[in-house]
Amino acid sequence: MDKDEIHLRRLPAAAPWGPHGDSEFHGVDFLPDDLSEAPDETGMRVNKKYSCLPAEEKGIHIINIRAIEDIGYDQHESTLLNSLSKNPDADCKYGLYFRDGKRKVDYILVYHYKKSSSGRALARRTHHNDTSARSTKQDHPLPGKSVQLEMGESEPPADSHEDDKRFRREEYEGNLVEAGLELEHDEDTKIHGVGFVKIHAPWNVLCREAEFLKLKMPTKKMYQINQTHGLLKKINSVIQKITEPIQPKVAEHKPQTVKRLSYPFSREKQHLFDLSDRDSFFDSKTRSTIVYEILKRTTCTKAKYSMGITSLLANGVYSAAYPLHDGDYEGENVEPNDRKLLCEEWASYGVFYKYQPIDLVRKYFGEKIGLYFAWLGVYTQMLIPASIVGIIVFLYGCATVDENIPSMEMCDQRNNITMCPLCDRTCSYWKMSSACATARASHLFDNPATVFFSVFMALWAATFMEHWKRKQMRLNYRWDLTGFEEEEEAVKDHPRAEYEAKVLEKSLRKEHKHKEKHRYFPEEAANKWRQRVKTVMAGTDKEKLTWKDRFPAYLTNFVGIIFMVGLTFAIVFGVIIYRISTAAALAISSTPSGRSSVRVTVTATAVIINLVVIIILDEVYGCIARWLTQIEVPKTDKNFEERLIFKAFLLKFVNAYTPIFYVAFFKGRFVGRPGDYVYIFHSFRMEECAPGGCLMELCIQLSIIMLGKQLIQNNLFEIGIPKMKKFIRYMKLKRRRSLDHEEHVKKKQRYEVDYNLEPFAGLTPEYMEMIIQFGFVTLFVASFPLAPLFALLNNIIEIRLDAKKFVTELRRPVAVRAKDIGIWYNILRGIGKLAVIINAFVISFTSDFIPRLVYLYMYSENGTMHGFVNHTLSSFNVSDFQAGTAPNDPMDLGYEVQICRYKDYREPPWSENKYDISKDFWAVLAARLAFVIVFQNLVMFMSDFVDWIIPDIPKDISQQIHKEKVLMVEVFMREEQGKLQMLETWKDKDKKKGENCNNHSPRLSRSHSGSLSSCHSYPLDV
Repeated sequence: MDKDEIHLRRLPAAAPWGPHGDSEFHGVDFLPDDLSEAPDETGMRVNKKYSCLPAEEKGIHIINIRAIEDIGYDQHESTLLNSLSKNPDADCKYGLYFRDGKRKVDYILVYHYKKSSSGRALARRTHHNDTSARSTKQDHPLPGKSVQLEMGESEPPADSHEDDKRFRREEYEGNLVEAGLELEHDEDTKIHGVGFVKIHAPWNVLCREAEFLKLKMPTKKMYQINQTHGLLKKINSVIQKITEPIQPKVAEHKPQTVKRLSYPFSREKQHLFDLSDRDSFFDSKTRSTIVYEILKRTTCTKAKYSMGITSLLANGVYSAAYPLHDGDYEGENVEPNDRKLLCEEWASYGVFYKYQPIDLVRKYFGEKIGLYFAWLGVYTQMLIPASIVGIIVFLYGCATVDENIPSMEMCDQRNNITMCPLCDRTCSYWKMSSACATARASHLFDNPATVFFSVFMALWAATFMEHWKRKQMRLNYRWDLTGFEEEEEAVKDHPRAEYEAKVLEKSLRKEHKHKEKHRYFPEEAANKWRQRVKTVMAGTDKEKLTWKDRFPAYLTNFVGIIFMVGLTFAIVFGVIIYRISTAAALAISSTPSGRSSVRVTVTATAVIINLVVIIILDEVYGCIARWLTQIEVPKTDKNFEERLIFKAFLLKFVNAYTPIFYVAFFKGRFVGRPGDYVYIFHSFRMEECAPGGCLMELCIQLSIIMLGKQLIQNNLFEIGIPKMKKFIRYMKLKRRRSLDHEEHVKKKQRYEVDYNLEPFAGLTPEYMEMIIQFGFVTLFVASFPLAPLFALLNNIIEIRLDAKKFVTELRRPVAVRAKDIGIWYNILRGIGKLAVIINAFVISFTSDFIPRLVYLYMYSENGTMHGFVNHTLSSFNVSDFQAGTAPNDPMDLGYEVQICRYKDYREPPWSENKYDISKDFWAVLAARLAFVIVFQNLVMFMSDFVDWIIPDIPKDISQQIHKEKVLMVEVFMREEQGKLQMLETWKDKDKKKGENCNNHSPRLSRSHSGSLSSCHSYPLDV
């Protein structure tokens, strides 16, 4: 091997990003030891610059070239060579492969650079050159790297900031090559000023990293999956035939009868794995995950910083980093790929009735995203029975509305019940029969079936959680995650860039203080400084952020969250003032129809205002929660995500449910009584519920907010905003392309198309909207039985909308391994427990269910509900009004009113203790509290019973997991026995050979020494 060849195969140790660059950080030298002995593999790292033809066909052996400048370069020769290949872009499948058409692109790094003033021709010429005119002290050239022209006068003076970014990129990319990755640059793209670094992980790197990450890979051993027998088998076959039309047409979704035994990949045990097709052994998802792990741990230390890929992205050294999609999803001549299949069988509204191809989703996007869509599918399926029961409850209310005695009494004009004014002075007396429509509508949601539905939904929530746990366990078995532990992943989880920067800043601050105390010590040299930075970032000096470092951030978080919650309460209070003032203003209306619709008008407009405020504050609170989490500087991405979820959920929960909580539990509770009302700011009287109760108003509030959020925020925003961003990017690119007609004609590479897509922002927004919806479905379901139906209709659209977004609108996210949905499961369980308590209070305090039971069994004379309305109304003598609060027009009804009625349990004016709370109030209150206690404990017990009786792990899955363990032990036992038999065979052969050597013929004495040497060398040869 000559000297020049060594220069190209292995980077020199003297380079700033030499072999020590990565090993000193992590204690592992990721450069293969046999690199110098593998010319075929290392030779592949050098880009075929001139065309897609192999280097040998051009008469030039690239490995033996010391520098590209030595052979000269002629544009005409390059054109001639390129013309030998019909379409170079087609050979490399438009960016899915390197220029040689053999090495697959596993990851893309994108960076911005400033174009030279020499024009596009010069840029194309520099693209084909493969080295930089740097001194030997600088980094060695990378494949595909453009040349810096030596003619300084033709180049404008470079920006120092851009130079710094370029130097960091060069060092970082050099370290990536040291880690075993292969790179290729492309600056000759349709996007001006944007360069792309294509990354390929060769086979030895994939094997090494798969072993580090303990990736479970399928072995050669296959076993039969236990099948059901007898009646269950017949039932399963019938179900499969019935559901066949709604199954997606993908191979991964077909039921499996055999399964490959999986085992964590090991280079020492490669014989266990099926390596017949190395190209497909590691799929594109796994390859991108492996490359991303290398990108995260590889650092560069120039300019006194230690930076991984996250820091480089944050500092603008690279503008994006992403794996590529498998290809196009639409078009006539598109090759079949997983993305196209997902678009046809999953991300289409035309297949809304089909099951999701979850296994294919997991294969393409990874386990974490696969689990999200699996959970969303299970949740949507479970909404079907809840919707059916909700519709039945609603229809029961519709069928019995004409038989409801309290509403019939309220609508009966013969009762001639005169009600007290709803506001001071401007409002007059009114007839109870004018609230007939509200009373009849309230019965649709306030009937005995509502109590049953509340109990049903509490048990439904518990069953849903158990069903999901079982489904999750099945997916873990199918996806080979049964041995995967989150703790292992947490150990490998690298610190975030912001955390590393804070730790470095803290360490350097301490060092500066130490220097101030010991000024007589000489200042550190540059190389010692760099070594200090390395040790700090590697964590060797045990430096970390303590609670004292984070105390200002914690204080800011506490004050910020309290302020935001207070802001939400203030807005709800402002809406209350609006309702009171608007009701008083509308009551002045001279038209009877206007006065009769005051309550509905005020409620509807107030709810719409609440909806608009909730949607705006949701976006604001999301940004504030992210900012509050960032200033905390969590150590890992997992910690960051969990803290962000907690803050965002807390703020959005308060924002969405505060107006509903007010109507359910506070409205009409602190009104006072006629002659002694409670006032806000000494002028606004607290609003009260309608004679039929506040449940109808709660239903209106809940339905408008729920439907409005789903329609506007979840659907229009998710469709409209990405489309608008895509249109803006398209217009910008169109303006740029108009400058160059040749580039406009040229077809885009795959990485250029993906660069124009939206970056993946995580699953938190997707989960959040579903969790808030789950709250609407469970928390106040007693007041709105149709909530599960509207949630079901929304989710059918939501699944396909999210699928379309992931497949067509977003860059491909890096696959992340996960065995569950994380903190979201705990939030769901908490909401399920809270729903039991809230529904108990809604039934007992918001509805009239308990007062009716008390009246029916304690006060009814004939065992019916006749007289219930009169029993719930108290009397007031109009002569007891405070001065200035009596109606301005007491004769509005056409007769003089002496006694008016109001809804409360108080003593009549002719009693000794007039207007005091009556004993009926205490009887009803005791019954309400007793119902809350009984309902809560009974339903909690039933939920826990459901939780206990349904096992978390299905029996067949636990048997299969046990079977896998037994089979794996058998495989290793057979391997050990094979080794022992082979050793015994070798020993026997060695012994026989030794005996033959001792009893050799005298005729062969001349070759005695040769025979002995051959006999002793035999076992070594074997």
